[in-house]
Amino acid sequence: MIGPSVGGFGRVVLDTAEETGQFTFLVRSTFGWMMNARIEWRQTLIQMVRVGVESLPVTSMTAFFTGMVLALQTGASSKHFFNEPLFVGTVVAFSLVMELAPVMTAIVVSGRAGAAIAAELGTMKVTEQIDALYTLGTDPIRYLVIPRFLAFMMVLPLLTVVSDFTGIIGGYLVAHAKYQIPATVYWHDIINNMEVRHFVHGFLKTFVFAAVVSLVSCFKGVTTRGGAEGVGKSTTSAVVISMTLVLILDYFATAVLNAFGIT
Repeated sequence: MIGPSVGGFGRVVLDTAEETGQFTFLVRSTFGWMMNARIEWRQTLIQMVRVGVESLPVTSMTAFFTGMVLALQTGASSKHFFNEPLFVGTVVAFSLVMELAPVMTAIVVSGRAGAAIAAELGTMKVTEQIDALYTLGTDPIRYLVIPRFLAFMMVLPLLTVVSDFTGIIGGYLVAHAKYQIPATVYWHDIINNMEVRHFVHGFLKTFVFAAVVSLVSCFKGVTTRGGAEGVGKSTTSAVVISMTLVLILDYFATAVLNAFGIT
């Protein structure tokens, strides 16, 4: 009983170490090509449309209803304790701008665009199209990975900003319709209490999330093995790992920003 269990654990450790090394090589190659090679801007623009424009409806809708729920719960809680719905706009804005909008946007985009990237590159891998690029003298990192990485870095922060506004508007609609909070009071609370550093706090984290989601999705795609079944496994793995890393890195990014006074 001990032998097989030890052997299985050893294989897991070796596989993890191998994947970590491959991922490190991918990251190094990506930044190396970005510094020393011509960027495929046409491919980058195509990926910006796929990652950004096509993800806009679902990210906006997610943020809109999240803002509505925040306003509903904040108003109910404040009425319970203070008999008045107080600081609803402030709570909605702070929650969205600093935490919920960056994290939820990254998670939604990883489930939509990240999965699509992993599936697309995985299909290219199992059908030997990526090997054909090597044969033609084109590095797949430069042609396939870098455009997707740059697209994420450019559009995810913008999607987060849109999510900030749509979530706050959703919160206002509930605050006004459910608790009869005037628009002047709702927006006055936000303008008076929120500073630029609060927006910057959430905005900076989106670049970390964009880098992680794009690189993990690309890595899982270009290392796919096992035919159609392998493509499905790689896509699922890319989404699960991306979402998990977004939540983990959110804590560390918040701790670093707090240490620098961006809070």
